[in-house]
Amino acid sequence: MFSYLQSLPHSAKSLRPTLRLTTSFYLPPRTLQQLPLFAYQRQITTMSSATSFFDFEPVDKKGAPFPLSSLNGKVVLVVNTASKCGFTPQFEGLEKLYQNLKAQYPEDFTVIGFPCNQFGNQDPGSDDDIQSFCQLNYGVTFPVLGKLDVNGANAAPVWTFLKEQQPGILGMKRIKWNFEKFLVSADGKVVGRWASLTKPEGLQDTIVKEIEKAKKEGTLASLKKSETGAEQAKLS
Repeated sequence: MFSYLQSLPHSAKSLRPTLRLTTSFYLPPRTLQQLPLFAYQRQITTMSSATSFFDFEPVDKKGAPFPLSSLNGKVVLVVNTASKCGFTPQFEGLEKLYQNLKAQYPEDFTVIGFPCNQFGNQDPGSDDDIQSFCQLNYGVTFPVLGKLDVNGANAAPVWTFLKEQQPGILGMKRIKWNFEKFLVSADGKVVGRWASLTKPEGLQDTIVKEIEKAKKEGTLASLKKSETGAEQAKLS
């Protein structure tokens, strides 16, 4: 940089401050320092532009993208889980609820667990440890995704969306503890929120009503599949 400026004519040397400013902006170290900020800004943009739960893409137990758009048309019960909490036995109730409604509505309902270690460090294990725990102790078969934060500066965008769309008592958005529950409609709206004390089994009637409502509105996955099949049959 210095030798380059020395080679310039006298009239061009007055441009040194501008040249230095422009060149320093593109130095690799400076660029690398900015990358976390860019990533954060992209995360905020994703959250603020979202209009549906199905717009988000958290990661699964292996760290791979899990597009929630794959669940579009299903009513979804979303839960922040933990393996060493007093509410951990709710895994049993969640699995029972999942199996009951899966038998009745095979393509139109699911439960999703999001492990979180923010409350009393009660989910300290790796994603593999968490998966093994859920399966061995409670026979969990519904999706349990990768561990994430639900509160604070590093909260996953999907959880920021859930809290914004369905605040708690007195408008409080913050998740208070493990095993809070959100109900998402078949078209991606957040339609319910319950505290940790609410047992999964107690939500079955509410969820059935939401599924039946979606059936009348024509937004269920099974209905869309039937319509697609009928259209393909006409074309064949």
